[in-house]
Amino acid sequence: MRNTSLMILTLALGVFGIITTEMGIVGVLPQVADELDVSASTAGLLVGVFALVIAVSGPFMTLLASGIDRKSVLATAIAVFAVSNAVYALTTRFDVMLAFRIIPAVFHPVFFSVALATAAGLVPARDATRATTRVFGGVTAGFAFGVPLTSYLAEHLSLQTAFWFAAVVNLIAFVGILRFLPAMPVERRHSYGAQVGVLRGGRIWLTILSVVLVFAAMFSVYGYFAEYLGEVTDLDGSWVGALLMAFGVVMILGNFAFGALLRRDPIRTVLLFPALCLAVYLLLYAVGPYAAAMIVAVPLWGAVHSGGLIVSQSWLGRDARDFPEFGNSLFISFSNLGITAGTTVGGWVLSAAGAHRLAWVGAAFAVAALATMLLRLHLDRVDRHRQGASTPAPTRLPTPDTLTPAEPA
Repeated sequence: MRNTSLMILTLALGVFGIITTEMGIVGVLPQVADELDVSASTAGLLVGVFALVIAVSGPFMTLLASGIDRKSVLATAIAVFAVSNAVYALTTRFDVMLAFRIIPAVFHPVFFSVALATAAGLVPARDATRATTRVFGGVTAGFAFGVPLTSYLAEHLSLQTAFWFAAVVNLIAFVGILRFLPAMPVERRHSYGAQVGVLRGGRIWLTILSVVLVFAAMFSVYGYFAEYLGEVTDLDGSWVGALLMAFGVVMILGNFAFGALLRRDPIRTVLLFPALCLAVYLLLYAVGPYAAAMIVAVPLWGAVHSGGLIVSQSWLGRDARDFPEFGNSLFISFSNLGITAGTTVGGWVLSAAGAHRLAWVGAAFAVAALATMLLRLHLDRVDRHRQGASTPAPTRLPTPDTLTPAEPA
């Protein structure tokens, strides 16, 4: 039992390191722009391109890795993240940093999908949900502590120290994987065709589009967190770091809350999320210039933001329930496509109209997400009406009790 706990903790640490690498740069974009002598919108490519590579490569890399020993896959992926962070700390060239954002991004979805499957396989079937929940807890811990700590180190020590911190975290996870995980050859594989067949249903693409729009709504604003608080609210780096920490801590609590709401009423919770995003962005626009009000608004923003992961996973999960690993890779891929779209459009607006208008970008994506969800549900209702009561279509979304959950233990 103790060895199993250490293995699961190691996987969670790996997830924490990957999230710190992926999103930690959000809080240090101004320093990166100054250090590498590029504009804020150009520095934003380090977030957007990372997400785009995940979006494009995710399902394919997961399929290719599906027959390889899981320990080897996990160790290779986390080693790439450790090396990449070391490069960030050492380089003074933007093109080099951008290249080493692309390389680990290829391994990102593979690590996530394999780590979740590995955690489930390490314990009896009845405990699989709890094990994968703990691994996914590394995501919210990354937002709560990894991202703000990166910002704090960059502000109070140096940008290089912040990147060395992420390198060390990933290196410890690498050593833990080698030390605690046994060799895990794959004993049973689904064919590529069977897994890809999930995408043949036309209706799933509406679900995927809504996931893309949800994440675009989230990250068109969050991706420029430091710029928004710096330019609009006129807060210094110390305040930005502190509010990033508050944002992440509240995310942990918010994730619990959205998980509970999904269990009670999944459909309404899914629809509630983009509506709450719209409300919080209107609030951010209204109070953005006022420091005291913004300090209160940021935790509310974090509480809403936290729901995007678990809500979108549940929403997409109902269309990919037969192949959960491939379904997880689709979720990771298309959520990152949404991050790319959001940060790209946000970067354009930031350059053309200033940081304050970012709230309107997030609000527009939230409205589009809500409209797409409502269209999907409307088409489902039409199908049920046509088919009659004898062959009803499923109306209940999978919850964290039936899917790989995003809710921290």
